[in-house]
This record gives sequence, structure tokens and C-alpha cells, in this order.
Amino acid sequence: MGVFVYLPLVLPLTALPMARLAEQHLHPRSATRLLAAVGSTLALCSTLCLALLMVVGTAQLPGNPLPDGWSDPEVRAALPYEEKAGLIAIGALGAVLVAWGGTLLRHIRTRVRAARALPAPDGHGVAGDLVVVPSPDPYAYALPGGRGRVVVSTAMMECLDARERDALVAHERAHLAGRHHRYLLVTQLAARANPFLVPLRTAVAYSTERWADEEAAYAVGSRRAVATAVGKAALFPHRPQGPAVLPAFAAPGPVPRRVAALLDPEPPAGLWPPASAHLALAAVTATAGTAASALSSLNATVTLVGILHAATPL
Repeated sequence: MGVFVYLPLVLPLTALPMARLAEQHLHPRSATRLLAAVGSTLALCSTLCLALLMVVGTAQLPGNPLPDGWSDPEVRAALPYEEKAGLIAIGALGAVLVAWGGTLLRHIRTRVRAARALPAPDGHGVAGDLVVVPSPDPYAYALPGGRGRVVVSTAMMECLDARERDALVAHERAHLAGRHHRYLLVTQLAARANPFLVPLRTAVAYSTERWADEEAAYAVGSRRAVATAVGKAALFPHRPQGPAVLPAFAAPGPVPRRVAALLDPEPPAGLWPPASAHLALAAVTATAGTAASALSSLNATVTLVGILHAATPL
């Protein structure tokens, strides 16, 4: 195993330049998909290597349930590692699993509470997938699940004119159509697995909003109307509607950047050629880091499995 088992723990650093440049230069749809794929791959490799270190560390603990051959001196000599690293990996992997469980539980609870708070499908304020909730707090969000729902408060509706309301609803429908909550959840789990991936989670949270902005602009035929709606919604205080697994139109964030992007021409949808030399270099670095992380994880896994198989009594 050697150093290969440790590389995936730090290789997520290679994706950090890509996170910033992708949200600046790529179409938000491409940026979201690319960053989510890179982040999830790096997180899985990082977690796998923690698991490998955990197996080696657990085998050295007295009274462990693993085969006795896994703790033989010959096995320890064939698996160069510090004993403390194996024991630390046990705690680190446990923390990752607990963080994943907490994130998934909050995600499920938020969706269940939000769904229960909605009126009946044939109730007042419900028109198709649009649900208008009486509330003095301006907010709007997309609630996935089943057919999906666009939830908007009456205060938010009153803040906007007819064209801007159409833009708001189109924005939330774009979140549902693009399954943006899945990208947000994947990158949240990735950030829980490795803190180096937190910038990717932040970048995906922004790019999903930009993706929905672009879809809304296409639907209403006016980028300026969407920009005005985003700006107006941000001027009013609102209550947070749970964690970021539910995309929200009026959620706090880099609103000036979203508005500025909507006032510019639509970004190109293609990934090639790169929009800048910096982006190309960042993409190559992130690709190399992701590939190295995957290969290191595979090498460490194959080595460990081979050695432990040979040391396991038949």
C-alpha cells in the first residue's frame, strides 16, 4: 500500500482551482455536473482509503473479530504504515459515517416536514405544481418528490410583478426538472467525507442557482426579468427554509453575481474549447488529481486484498 493509501486524502486539493473557475467560465449546467462528478469521485476514493487504513488498524487491536492471520508480523511488514494512522482512521471513518447519516436524516426530515406543511392537492392556493402559501415572509423553494412542488409565499408573490412571478416559478420548476437537490446532496456528502471538498459544495450551490436562472430566462424570454426578480427577492428578509438540500429562489448567496451574469449574454453550453487558459489548466489539474486518486485507491485496495487473502487461513 505505502504512500498510495494516503494520496486520496489530499488529492481533492487539486480540484479547488476548478471549482472557482468552472462557476465563472462554464455554463452552469456543465459546471454543476462536472463539479458534482469530480467531488463525488474524490470523496469516494478518500473514504475508501480511510476504510483500508481502518481495516489495517482494526487488525492490530486485541480482541478484534478479524482473522488472526491479519495481525501477523509478516502482514504488518508487508503493509507499511504507522500504527497510529490506522487507529486514527477508525475514528475518522466513524466521523464520516456519522456525518453522512446526519446529513441524510436532515434532508429526509426537511422534505417530510415541508410536504406535510403543504395544503391538500385540491386545496386553496394549489394550481398544478404551484402551491401558494399564505405567509408574511417572502420565500420560494422547490420541493422534490413525487410530481414535485413549487412553493411560494403570498408575500413573495406580492413583491413581484406578473413577468417576474413567471420568472420565479420558471426558476423553481427548473430546479425540479434538473433534479438539482441531488447534486446539492451529493456535494454535501462529499464535503462531509473530506473537508477539502467544501469549496466544491459551495460552487455547486451557486451553479445550480445559475442553471435555474438560465432556464427561467429561456422560459420567459427575458434575462432582465429574471435578474430583476432575483434582485427584488434578495431585498426582502426571509426565513431559512431548512438546509441547502432544498433550492430556494430567495436564499442568501452571491446575488450580485447572479444578477450580473443574467445581464450578460448567455454563456456557451460546450465544454470545448476551454473559455480561458486558466480554466484549461485547472481542468487538467483536476482531471489528473481525480485520476490519480482513483488509481491510488485501486492500487491500495488490490494490494491489501491480495495480502489479506494470502494471510487468511483456508
